[in-house]
Amino acid sequence: MANVPDKIQCWQMKRPWSKDKQTGEKIPGVIEKAEVPVPALAPGDVLVEVAGCGVCHTDLSYFYFGVPTVNQPPLTLGHEISGRVVAGEAGWIGKEVIIPAVMPCNNCPICAAGRGNRCLAQKMPGNSLGIYGGFASHIPVPARDLCLVEGRGNLPLERLAIVADAVTTPYQAATRGQIGAGDLVIVTGAAGGVGTYMTQTAKALGAKVVIGIDVDDAKLERIRRYGADFTINAKGKSPQDVKGEFKAICKENGLPANYGWKIFEVSGTGAGQELGLALLSFVGKMVVVGFSTATLQYNISKLMAFDAELVGTWGCLPSHYPKVLEMVLAKKIQVEPFVEVRPLSTIEATFDDAHHGRLDKRVVLVPDF
Repeated sequence: MANVPDKIQCWQMKRPWSKDKQTGEKIPGVIEKAEVPVPALAPGDVLVEVAGCGVCHTDLSYFYFGVPTVNQPPLTLGHEISGRVVAGEAGWIGKEVIIPAVMPCNNCPICAAGRGNRCLAQKMPGNSLGIYGGFASHIPVPARDLCLVEGRGNLPLERLAIVADAVTTPYQAATRGQIGAGDLVIVTGAAGGVGTYMTQTAKALGAKVVIGIDVDDAKLERIRRYGADFTINAKGKSPQDVKGEFKAICKENGLPANYGWKIFEVSGTGAGQELGLALLSFVGKMVVVGFSTATLQYNISKLMAFDAELVGTWGCLPSHYPKVLEMVLAKKIQVEPFVEVRPLSTIEATFDDAHHGRLDKRVVLVPDF
């Protein structure tokens, strides 16, 4: 069949960054171009030709911070993937698809309870799907949870790659936080790669007020055009300083400052998590979306005193993807202003840019082998 290769071209992580156990010296990680076999496709599997794969903070955590992957290197990273099916299940061949970042087993008590996004047997490209990930020409995946892309108009397929995580993860977080009409929402990390979509999703689902908190004035100005009613720049400020600005916004606009706020911590930093906890108050809820290796101290009895909730969220159920894609295609959630497309051959430079905070948009890498 046309477009079905004998080998998959990819950029493999040979090893992550690490430290020498004796000297403490940093040992740089290695990503190299490689070829891997196209596996025999089992019944129910397909081979997807990758159109684009987004660069996620999680990829950087694997590469720079040694956060372990289920399958050990050499491994192709990348889990925000869109593409076209070129082999496998006949009904899918030729279809444009988004591959869910986490694919549950659909056959365990966790899945049966409706929590399959945290299925313990889930498959995640660039982590637990064998050696396969999205920074490649092709990827083999189960077909049952694919999200069919139809009616995308002139929106390039590669740009929809970020739906696989950056857009759907906030939607899952919103369902965990039960965002609805009239809600009061705070997003910490509101102008970042995932935070922009958390902010937009909250507003699209009916939040009355969304306050976005981040550390870059230009990005905060941009997010005010895409869902944030008010913004606070937290750079160089203590949690109490930010809390003071938050209270001033509430007072000026007739909003409660000490109850009812739903906080979505998307920054994936210890500082963002600390700030979210400082803002959590009576009958409030904090949903932790971003990942950080920081360890915090918090008086957990405050949750009892506030009758508040602290909730974790992971990935997104594949069953939510069609709804999220519908919102994107209807432009209720905007993706194009926040996406930059680069050739996959720039992966090393792009990782370095992302790691050092030099990006103002989420990068989608397009195969150029």
